[in-house]
Amino acid sequence: MALPQFLQPYLWSYDLKRLDKIQHKKTIITSILNLGDDKAVSWLFKNYSIRDIKNVLKNPQRGIWQKQSLLYWQIILDVKAPKIKQELA
Repeated sequence: MALPQFLQPYLWSYDLKRLDKIQHKKTIITSILNLGDDKAVSWLFKNYSIRDIKNVLKNPQRGIWQKQSLLYWQIILDVKAPKIKQELA
């Protein structure tokens, strides 16, 4: 099932028809938390478990996160990531 078209601005370099909600969840969660508006973030929390979201925040992908976004969501969701992982993200 393709992702909703309104997510395209937050996943601009991907073809939404080819992204799989389960297989590409780390990319989708990261991109929406980094760049998403209220509608996109609401969709995210309806479609992924809080456990999946927190896991992405605990293990941030290198070179993808905006530092302010990562720190914001870690505070909001009370997630502690190893300092080295935060610095490399």
